[in-house]
Amino acid sequence: MPGTIDDLIASIEVELEAAHKRHKKCGAEIQLILDKAQQDGRSNLEPDEDQRVTELFAARDQAKTDIAGIENKLANANKIKTEEMERAAAQKEQRATETRKPSYEQVARVGREERTYRKDQDPFGKGFLMDVSRQFLYQDVEASHRLAQHMREERVERAEYMQRAVGTGAFAGLTVPQYLTDMYAPATANLRPFADACNKHPLSESGMAVNISRITTPSSAALQANENDAVSETNMDDTMLTVPVQTAAGQQTVSRQAIDRGTGIEDVTMQDLFNRVATVLDSTLINQATTGLSAIAQATAYTDASPTGAELYPKILGAAAGVEANLLAMGRPTHAVMHSRRWYWLSSQMAAVWPMINWSNVPVQAAGTADANSSYSSGPRGVLPCGLEVIVDNNIATNLGAGTNEDELFVVPQAECHLWEDANAPLFIRAEQAKAANLGVLLVAYSYFAYTFGRYTNGMQKVGGTGLVTPLF
Repeated sequence: MPGTIDDLIASIEVELEAAHKRHKKCGAEIQLILDKAQQDGRSNLEPDEDQRVTELFAARDQAKTDIAGIENKLANANKIKTEEMERAAAQKEQRATETRKPSYEQVARVGREERTYRKDQDPFGKGFLMDVSRQFLYQDVEASHRLAQHMREERVERAEYMQRAVGTGAFAGLTVPQYLTDMYAPATANLRPFADACNKHPLSESGMAVNISRITTPSSAALQANENDAVSETNMDDTMLTVPVQTAAGQQTVSRQAIDRGTGIEDVTMQDLFNRVATVLDSTLINQATTGLSAIAQATAYTDASPTGAELYPKILGAAAGVEANLLAMGRPTHAVMHSRRWYWLSSQMAAVWPMINWSNVPVQAAGTADANSSYSSGPRGVLPCGLEVIVDNNIATNLGAGTNEDELFVVPQAECHLWEDANAPLFIRAEQAKAANLGVLLVAYSYFAYTFGRYTNGMQKVGGTGLVTPLF
């Protein structure tokens, strides 16, 4: 069964969008190479850079040629569609007669076209996933038609999410129906409490790095010794901070039998993949070597064989003081990030004395407040007396120290916890033929991100040591 003219136009538009992105990406990479040479103070490019620039110019020219050909093809397809619409309009043209119309014809009726994949007819998304597998395993024409219709509906109703919905292979990306993402059964995972509290930025559409200029040699000022003496002068200098774009991804091969004959399997599988991607992103922010929060934060030691909350609290204030001393007017400590076991241990501590200074709206005879309506990964859990909002995150390691039973507590300025994410794209599913011989369907969830806590030296602080061993309740 041949596709409609709308299907043809949609496929040509996807092809045109991919060609534009190839053209833009080549130009961006050329500029990146030239910028790097300029920053390094080199008058000539390296041989491999020169070869790469030549290849990129050739690829960009080819993309430009492709764009012209695709636009011409699209114009012809639109011309055919216009002719078909005119012909259909002529066929529907009616002439008035003297016959009186029935009364119901005088009533205006308003309707709407139903979505291809609907919650009331396919609550678990089985039809959607079966169409995905049939299209890529068997090139099923009817399945392809339904998926194409679904993507056209997405372009109309959720156009902002479609900018990155096209894969890099010879197939179109698929957006998961919105009602399915609302209905997925939740799975236990550490998720991304800290990442959700970070300072968010949109990730650029191209490039594999985010470059930030840091002033590492400031100007100077001093008292003028005598009139007409030269005043203090120091040339400012910066250092480039390069933040790599990383990919958090997971995959799962689902058997064709499970998709065809199972019930409620697909939504659980996909939700688990989504949760794992969120967890690995957040865990990377905290635990990644060299650049993660734990690696970059300046440590304050709390050593005690019999730790108490009253002893830990001054260490938290010491870390907050360290943040302010290093950032000054550039930021302030805003959050205390800790493992859930540390939060509940602090909540269990009893005290007969209280801080001399409490933050606004914190009761005087209390060591902080808790939000009774808050739960894991739903925002701040409470406020400490010094005003720090508490973020509970179980991606914090609990196997640190000589006894492999310590955790850490971080004090951070939210404004300097920078996280770049592709805000216009939800997670996607891509089905390939790699598992066709095994009657399997490959599901992949992924997310692009970049982060840094290193704009200012020692802008992040942490508390660790034997005082943070496994708590006793």
